[in-house]
Amino acid sequence: QNPKPKTQNPKQMNRYFTTLLLIGLLAACGPQAQRPDLDPPVARQIEEKLIAHGDTRIDFYYWMNDRTNPEVIAYLEAENAYLEAMMAHTESLQETLFEEMRGRMPQDDESAPFLRNGYYYYTRFEAGKEYPIYCRKKGSLEAPEEVLIDVNKLAEPYSYFGVRGYDISPDNRMMAFTYDTVGRRQFTIMVKDLETGDMRPTGIRNAGGDVVWAADNATLFFSTIDPVTLRYNRIHRYNIRNGEGPEEVYHERDEAFRVNVSRSKDTRFLMINIRSTMSTETRILETTNPAGSFRVFQARRPELLYSVYPYKDRFYVLTNLDAMNFRLMETPLNATSLTNWREIVPHRTDVLLENAEVFEDFLVLQERSMGLRQMRIIHQASGEEHYLEFDEEAYTAAISVNAEMASSVLRYSYTSLTTPNSTYDYDMANRTKTLVKQQEVLGEFAPSMYETRRLYVPARDGVQVPLTIVYRKGMEKNGRNPLLLYGYGSYGSSADPRFNSNVLSLLDRGFIYAIAHIRGGQDLGRQWYENGKLLRKKNTFFDFVDCGKYLVDQGYTNSNVLFASGGSAGGLLVGAAVNMAPELFRGVIASVPFVDVVTTMLDESIPLTTEEYDEWGNPNVREYYEYMLSYSPYDNITHQAYPNLYVTSGLHDSQVQYWEPTKWVAKLRQYHTGDQVIFLDTNMEAGHGGASGRYRRLREIARQYAFILDLADAK
Repeated sequence: QNPKPKTQNPKQMNRYFTTLLLIGLLAACGPQAQRPDLDPPVARQIEEKLIAHGDTRIDFYYWMNDRTNPEVIAYLEAENAYLEAMMAHTESLQETLFEEMRGRMPQDDESAPFLRNGYYYYTRFEAGKEYPIYCRKKGSLEAPEEVLIDVNKLAEPYSYFGVRGYDISPDNRMMAFTYDTVGRRQFTIMVKDLETGDMRPTGIRNAGGDVVWAADNATLFFSTIDPVTLRYNRIHRYNIRNGEGPEEVYHERDEAFRVNVSRSKDTRFLMINIRSTMSTETRILETTNPAGSFRVFQARRPELLYSVYPYKDRFYVLTNLDAMNFRLMETPLNATSLTNWREIVPHRTDVLLENAEVFEDFLVLQERSMGLRQMRIIHQASGEEHYLEFDEEAYTAAISVNAEMASSVLRYSYTSLTTPNSTYDYDMANRTKTLVKQQEVLGEFAPSMYETRRLYVPARDGVQVPLTIVYRKGMEKNGRNPLLLYGYGSYGSSADPRFNSNVLSLLDRGFIYAIAHIRGGQDLGRQWYENGKLLRKKNTFFDFVDCGKYLVDQGYTNSNVLFASGGSAGGLLVGAAVNMAPELFRGVIASVPFVDVVTTMLDESIPLTTEEYDEWGNPNVREYYEYMLSYSPYDNITHQAYPNLYVTSGLHDSQVQYWEPTKWVAKLRQYHTGDQVIFLDTNMEAGHGGASGRYRRLREIARQYAFILDLADAK
């Protein structure tokens, strides 16, 4: 173990408290006309030598890796107070933005209902309340409403509250759900008797958030997580009637893998899904035999990914077996090893097969071609097929909730940067579609007021990188438009263009909003992902920087009003970008950024480390260590003028530990040579996703928007 301070430093603590007092007095004077001239908190430096492969790194802020240390908490509170004082002159703007964004949201709203096992399920919000209410109606949407859980009531004792998932027993009487009161994704399981209304605590904590019923209406299956690494590593079953404690049915010992449990759409099988970045394994058990043993569908192999979908006397298998962009195969119910797999839909080099939805009469394939999703409808008996048609230049379509096998109606979602989130029902037999629900945007909004375009940016190695932009009509390419560039580029997660009503507050003030579809996602197929991970990870950062430079060169904006944003692995992206091209951006929002790559990936006790070696590389191997060290944002801070930075963090974050953004800010301040500001905003009551509750989240967004609007002088 590396040494940590055992006692607080009185002088340093006094400095933090003095800072808090001065900032508090300043803030008490009310909003300032302009940003006050305050010195930021200065973190104490303690030399820590980190040695690997004969290489020594000095980390002066390693001591911050201890949330029980009072000095750490005092420092975070001083940073928050500094932010409050320095942003005080934007309080009116923040309030305006908050009211704008809240004003676009219907205060009473509900989701599109879906049918499952005789009931229509939906969630709704009530005016002024933070959290959803889960409801259902029996047989018809005209039936009386039954409230399953009102999250507002459950959340009353807590500053943070989140429901992860729920499942209804086959007899429709019992509800099991999981909730988190900290934001660290360590869930508690509760059971509710829907006939009596009684809540039944199970005593199960440290659950993974997934929970499913077996066919006996008594046995629950769920995952639990390692209390230190927070890795989802065990599956348990629990019979609510026999009074006995949970029984472990599976333990995943390979630290590169995580597990969860689900039930197949046709309700015949329970499935333990075991996954690493580049290998999967599924184990199955009939729901009618909850006391039985799971059997392996196909044993894991390196580089073999697959998902299974039961259908009548066979399984469909979506796999990358000899198929980088995946193909669809089938195998008998009683012979599931890959030697029995038979190809149904072949591999294509230009089309990524992403997902499948199985119905009794139809098979739906979700494909991605040229960066855009398509829906392919296949009649099971005849093999006749057709595609859904989408008209916009850039959009996002996705299979939605389709719980009934016997249905001939496909529920799918559709959105774009100018089209609010929409839910459609498509009759696959009659080839007609019905708009079930479209996100209501209150106020003076119409899609025709805005324009979206898909551009292609030549990256430095000649690859064409897609870039989607949206702006208010009438925008002139005069090089003076403020612009916010967003990117992610990791885990094969594609940055699809989706409607976000909050962004209207930027567009209506003259901003352009842009999404860079950089390598590391799967926007252009599986190869797009492979070329942005491991020893090709820098392509992700180069693509993002090149997109920013392209927008400047083409006259959309200039570096004095160009802003960037990214969160989590997207925080790594913008962190690397500001090291590589600090002069390109005026300001950057880095949300819960993964920036201390090497130190984190060398510490196997930190959540998400060992299971992500296939994404970033294992730094215990010298080649990966040196490559990761060459781009890690924290390790590559140097003496230069950085852009204005707004960095967020969550004290209870289970994915990017709070100390990564905290250390990053402290070290940036140490090396920064300019007069740009660097802010750290730590939510002391939440984790990776920020505040719980729809209005609290808007407050956080309003402050971040105020940060860039203030810098752009576009209020």
